[in-house]
Amino acid sequence: MCAAPLEEYCGSIFWNASYVNKEDPDLPVCLEQTVLVWIPLGFLWLFAPYHLMSLCRRAQVNTKHLSKHYLCKQFVVSLLFLTAIASLAITLGEDFGPNSSTVKNSAVYYTNPVLYAVTWILLLLCQEGVRRREGAVDSATLFLFWFLLVLCDIFPFQTLLREALRLGEIGDVPRFCLFYISFGLEVIALILSAVADVSPEVREHLKKNPERGAAFLSRITFNWFNSMVLKGYKQPLVQEDLWDLREVESTANISQHFHHHMQSELGAARVRLQHKLKKKPFKSGGKGPEEASQNGLPNGLGKGVSQDALMMEDKGKKRGEKRKEKNKKEEEDYPNSWLITTIYKTFKWILIESAFFKLLQDMLTFASPQLLKLMIAFTQDKSSNAWEGYLYAVLLLVVTILQSLFLQQYFQRCFVLGMKVRTAIMAAVYNKAMVVSNDARKESTVGETVNLMSADAQRFNDVTNFIQLLWSCPLQITVAIVFLWLELGPSVLAGLAVMVLMVPINGFLATKARKFQVENMKHKDKRMKTMNEMLNGIKILKLFAWEPSFQAQVEGIRDQELTVMKKFTYLTSVSTFIFTCAPALVSLTSFGVFVSLSSENVLTPEKAFTSISLFNILRFPLAMLPMLIAAIVQSMVSNKRLEKFLGGEDLESDIVRHDPSFSSAISICDASFAWERDSEPLLKNVSLDIKPGRLVAVVGAVGTGKSSLMSALLGEMYGTKGFINIQGSLAFVPQQAWIQNATVRNNILFGSPLEEKRFQKVIQACALAPDLKLLGAGDLTEIGEKGINLSGGQKQRVSLARAAYSQADIYLLDDPLSAVDSHVGKHLFDNVIGPKGLLKKKTRVLVTHGVSFLPYVDEIVVLVNGKVSEVGSYKSLLASKGAFSEFLETYAQSNRTNSEADGHQDTEGLELIPDREDAQADSPLEDSVSFTLKRENSIRHSQRGSSIRLRKNSTLKKSEDAREPNKGQRLIEKETMETGKVKFSVFLQYLRALGWGYTAIVFAIYIIQNVAMIGQNLWLSDWTDDSVDYFNKTYPNHVRDTRVGVYGALGVAQGLFVFLGTFIFAKASIDASRILHSRLLNNILRVPMVFFDTTPIGRIVNRFAKDIFSVDEAIPMSLRSWIMCLLGVLSTLVVICLATPFFIVIIIPLAIIYFFVLRFYVATSRQLRRLDSVSRSPIYSHFGETVSGLSVIRAFKHQERFLKHNEVTIDENLKSVYPWIVSNRWLAVRLEFLGNLVVFFSALFAVIARDSIDGGLVGLSISYALSVTQTLNWLVRTTSELETNVVAVERVSEYSELENEAKWITETRPPKNWPEAGRLQFIDYKVRYRPGLDLVLHGITCDIASTEKVGIVGRTGAGKSSLTNCLFRIIEAAEGRILIDDIDISTIGLHDLRSRLTIIPQDPVLFSGSLRMNLDPFDTFSDEELWGALELSHLKDYVTGLQEGLQHEVTEGGENLSVGQRQLLCLARALLRKSRILILDEATAAVDLETDNLIQKTIRTEFSHCTVLTIAHRLHSIMDSSRVMVLDAGKIVEFDSPSNLLEKQGHFYSMAKDAGIVQEEISVL
Repeated sequence: MCAAPLEEYCGSIFWNASYVNKEDPDLPVCLEQTVLVWIPLGFLWLFAPYHLMSLCRRAQVNTKHLSKHYLCKQFVVSLLFLTAIASLAITLGEDFGPNSSTVKNSAVYYTNPVLYAVTWILLLLCQEGVRRREGAVDSATLFLFWFLLVLCDIFPFQTLLREALRLGEIGDVPRFCLFYISFGLEVIALILSAVADVSPEVREHLKKNPERGAAFLSRITFNWFNSMVLKGYKQPLVQEDLWDLREVESTANISQHFHHHMQSELGAARVRLQHKLKKKPFKSGGKGPEEASQNGLPNGLGKGVSQDALMMEDKGKKRGEKRKEKNKKEEEDYPNSWLITTIYKTFKWILIESAFFKLLQDMLTFASPQLLKLMIAFTQDKSSNAWEGYLYAVLLLVVTILQSLFLQQYFQRCFVLGMKVRTAIMAAVYNKAMVVSNDARKESTVGETVNLMSADAQRFNDVTNFIQLLWSCPLQITVAIVFLWLELGPSVLAGLAVMVLMVPINGFLATKARKFQVENMKHKDKRMKTMNEMLNGIKILKLFAWEPSFQAQVEGIRDQELTVMKKFTYLTSVSTFIFTCAPALVSLTSFGVFVSLSSENVLTPEKAFTSISLFNILRFPLAMLPMLIAAIVQSMVSNKRLEKFLGGEDLESDIVRHDPSFSSAISICDASFAWERDSEPLLKNVSLDIKPGRLVAVVGAVGTGKSSLMSALLGEMYGTKGFINIQGSLAFVPQQAWIQNATVRNNILFGSPLEEKRFQKVIQACALAPDLKLLGAGDLTEIGEKGINLSGGQKQRVSLARAAYSQADIYLLDDPLSAVDSHVGKHLFDNVIGPKGLLKKKTRVLVTHGVSFLPYVDEIVVLVNGKVSEVGSYKSLLASKGAFSEFLETYAQSNRTNSEADGHQDTEGLELIPDREDAQADSPLEDSVSFTLKRENSIRHSQRGSSIRLRKNSTLKKSEDAREPNKGQRLIEKETMETGKVKFSVFLQYLRALGWGYTAIVFAIYIIQNVAMIGQNLWLSDWTDDSVDYFNKTYPNHVRDTRVGVYGALGVAQGLFVFLGTFIFAKASIDASRILHSRLLNNILRVPMVFFDTTPIGRIVNRFAKDIFSVDEAIPMSLRSWIMCLLGVLSTLVVICLATPFFIVIIIPLAIIYFFVLRFYVATSRQLRRLDSVSRSPIYSHFGETVSGLSVIRAFKHQERFLKHNEVTIDENLKSVYPWIVSNRWLAVRLEFLGNLVVFFSALFAVIARDSIDGGLVGLSISYALSVTQTLNWLVRTTSELETNVVAVERVSEYSELENEAKWITETRPPKNWPEAGRLQFIDYKVRYRPGLDLVLHGITCDIASTEKVGIVGRTGAGKSSLTNCLFRIIEAAEGRILIDDIDISTIGLHDLRSRLTIIPQDPVLFSGSLRMNLDPFDTFSDEELWGALELSHLKDYVTGLQEGLQHEVTEGGENLSVGQRQLLCLARALLRKSRILILDEATAAVDLETDNLIQKTIRTEFSHCTVLTIAHRLHSIMDSSRVMVLDAGKIVEFDSPSNLLEKQGHFYSMAKDAGIVQEEISVL
């Protein structure tokens, strides 16, 4: 057809089949001169415009220097240009020279040199273009051009050589030389183009991120990542080792692009919503005309009005209807279906690129089975030339390598896309949270918003990773079916039917499994709740010797949990059975139907093995599609939630004006404010004018809108009319102090620079100096989340210090003095807020209940029911006898009771007081009214001592730690993060828990299963060889039936063995779980108290939650898949070696390389995963913190700083996520390359040994090899997963082997009714908290007679609590002994001791469960006895009034009882035990005076025959004891009757004097 003109153009033959149909084939010269020249040149010309574009851009002419590398490249191309000119010159010389012949050269000798010359000039320009491109180090297209050129020139290279060798001389010397010179130059150019040309600017960045300097080859093989892998292998990576992110991956950049698209999409969605709403009122016939018009009205009124139409509900309707309506409304209440399009528009290029790579990879996937087919045909056809086989082997290698590279590029892009989507959503949620309005904020709690950031963003991440499969799976399925049809005809439908049937079965199993898992989660939650309570109340459990009861409770829940888990694992084994049988069944049905359709249908090796590879390709999309669809459905929920949140209203920024023309600092002109857009205004017609520099107090009864006024000034409320004008910057101190998880210093500086002098001044003024002394590291002490390690008063003062340091113009102080003691409050008023304080020149608005401060303020604003009732100075308001004097009346009374209570205060007020506000500060932010109500309530129960509020023993520990700085400023040891390899012993430990017998059986069964699989495939290859034996004969039926039958039987056998293995393994793993958990639980309950003091509860709970979860579910799963993978790989190698024994030689080097790649990867990847999870939590905690402190951040106008901080935290996390993604690709490229080599060698050896091998075996070994790549990948994955999970066993066993306290029951048991008398003797008793610390009690010696009542007093840290701890042996003696009725307590078991003593602890701890369980966990008492105890403890009436009586459920921590009732329950516990020795650790602030009197009365009457030790905090309560022991610094300084001690005028006297007791007592005496 077109050969004739080409032959004329070349002057020789273009194509003739005889060239290749011989042992040494070659290509015709004409083909080499035309097609092989045009391919590379065409490629270059196609991409040249792209490079020339950067030449046209004027901006960066010669921005970079000329590197040597660049000059070399240009020089080589110039030389090539000269060779082209020379070649043209030769032709011209031959045709027109002096000795030219008559036969002219053909056209090709003119055109080719010209083509080349033009190309080389073009190339010079392209290389200059690359040099000018920003940040480019090389060019992929130019590298590929050189590569193609060299590849195509190899053919003429060998043609010319062979020709010269055949003739023994060189025909055309000048052309021959020129060709080889230019070929050499091309090779040099190829090498140069493969090396990156890094400019000095980029070189600087390379240290921080080598990716920027990676050349094309390094980019496609991820070679640039080697340095990280090496580093990770040598030592565990830390955050500092991670590379900087590139600009494109940084949060700021992603967030900016996303935000840009989001605004336009969201705008459009809002407009759509408006239209929808406009149509609506007229449609809904049910509404009255006036209501419809009302709905139509606001649509023009400005932004965000869309919601108005919906909110206008007829208020008179019933509640239920309202709720229904609300739900209906919520569905359409927000702009929807814009998030997906935004994501698409932001990241469309990555999506398009990844789709392109996926398409290429999908197409190549189907090339391998076709090559396999040719390969088998080649081995069967002994007449074909050997070179064909080698060609197929090389083609297989090339195809698989290309497929690997494309696949990895696709994955890289998909995972990076997922990462970017997650980042974009996280940043968007954070940015939105900064500006969200109060309406929208009300709809979701802090937890829910954090969830948007964590869970929902992660869901999007997971879905986008695989989103391309939506089109790729159907495509793969279609193509595979088409190819299968070509092989087997209609019988393929039978196999396909089996596959499709599997889907619903799997679906059914999955839903069942999900049901079990939901049930399991319930048990898990219950168990964790109980564990949590136990650990929180561990001290009580120990003091009362109640551990066994709780242990039984937890074990009971655990048994239920394991029962459900057993069902779940059996279900899994069924699904594994189906999954293993599936491939065998599919091929069985297809081949069975195929051979039985007609006797002509003979199964040939090509057909069988090509079909099997195609079926293998089909398995993946069929398994993935349902999973993908489920994931998409799940992410649709997330999509809804995100759209609702991100589409919500913003805070209106124009509520507060900043007009400089006003003279006053704050002016409010006839304004009304509401919390929600359409609710009743809370503040009505407020007019205020505050001049600069004045101190204005805002007072009013509870709920009159004082806090709301503050919010209005901050612009947080909706202004319904009027306006506010504020001049100058604001600082705000909220009612609930908001503390960041940072150092004290950073909390106060709040982003301002540190000025030491000013800082110290603020610290002094806010009375923080003494507190900082107590904290380990002073102002550099890290404060825990929500200020957990500060008391309420301390938090409030830090919050005030933050405002005082900020140097704002206007200070809004929302009742900062209520959380602190009265004397501290006075100090703060004098030194900070008041007329002589730090802020005396600033404008201050102070909300307060402290009547005492009012005379000193410049102006008082009185609020009544949201209106300003009076404004004026203290004197003028008092005179007017209005609302203000009423207010004074109410508060003066409550103040009186306060001062009385304060009268009881003695120096012991420094003891730990459970802070009500503390508990509250941790709860989510409440609406101001209910919060104010609660707060008022707690103020009335005046609390004292919040200034130095520390547990005694913690004071001791603190001071001791301060003395030993080498111990660090930590009470709490840092948790060890496991690094490096997991020890082999840990695996053994787990296997031991499984049981060696089980382990061996499981292994054996899995091995047998693999043997069955190999047998089945060998049978198949033997079956296919029938096609040769029965060539041109009829295929006998009995042979056919045997073939099909045995094949099927072997398939089913495999499935059964897998089922058996999984089943036994499931049983074993549940046993292992049970053993590990009970060992852990058993041990934790026997660990000494010191451990719980120094270990955060969360850490212990984590062992029971996360680590036990790993042991229950993750480890068995990964261990099972690891065994399957390992055996899969081994059986593949066995089959290949059976087919081509020579392959064994190759296995060894491949295995060594594999092992090294694995070790390198696992080390790095494991550490990157850990770093990822470590760096992820700060994102969420910072976000939670931000949400709860929004009003403060907005008031100080620090939004920008927080947004930046959020970007930085997310970036820190991405720094470990991105390398982790790359590390997986790095590994996959290397492993797939190994897998491809396995394929190549199996094919190569099949070609070499083709005379001795039959087609069936070749097909078998190559189709096995083709599936090995996947399995190799999985093996590494599961290995690293197993290593990660098995750490859990290590962590669990670490806590199962902690040192225990003394035995619970020993051989020497005390007499049954010991202690009868209740006589106590301390003999030179010394004790320390932990070995290596100082003594707490220095040799205490005393004798307490039977039935004596002893009071124990002493200042904080004197060792009072230590004394009780010693009696119960919570801490063991260092020296000396304690005798109770002449029995040394250190000789008997702990439970014998503890169950015979009774303590009423300081803080009443209750557990969730019935009241009965709380009183009597072992069910030892009858109901009558219980009721008796309740009557004596004044609780009978209360309990009788409850519906369930004794079975009344107590909530966690006893939250549903008042503190007084809890304390009385503890008394009832003590009454039940009837022991002869009672220790009373007196509760201080927790109990009101009434309860206190009840307790004292009961104790005096009921325990009159007992020895009672009272640790007193109020001296009143021990003035009637028989003796008082005064402790100081761990020694007894005084021990006598109260009256004698008062006369002595020693320690006790001074304490009594401080408490204001002395006068009255002495007068009584």
